[in-house]
Amino acid sequence: MEHRLSKRVPGKLSLLVYKRGMPVATGQVRNASRRGVFVSTDYDDVNLNQTLELELCYPEKTEKPLRRLKAHVVRKSAKGLGLDFDGADNDALGISKLLNWLASHHATFNYDSSPKYRVY
Repeated sequence: MEHRLSKRVPGKLSLLVYKRGMPVATGQVRNASRRGVFVSTDYDDVNLNQTLELELCYPEKTEKPLRRLKAHVVRKSAKGLGLDFDGADNDALGISKLLNWLASHHATFNYDSSPKYRVY
């Protein structure tokens, strides 16, 4: 059984991956917690423990469209990267904003196709 220190929030949010200050890939947040994030991407030119920056692309006009978070690579797979926020220089507000955005937008997505909206 897997034990986590904080609850994962599923979701779907586009982002750019930066390595050494340069954009190197696109991806999507698939789930996140206060301690880390899983990014769906085909980019794999990274090493474990390497620091990356994630530029989150919030689609709402009322939100600041771009915000960067730093994270360390803790896992690589064919589906993407497992990244850890611990030890990276992040403001808690940026992580909290990501978690709140994912929680409030998760129900509007069908993960097998394009975004769909609930009908009441």
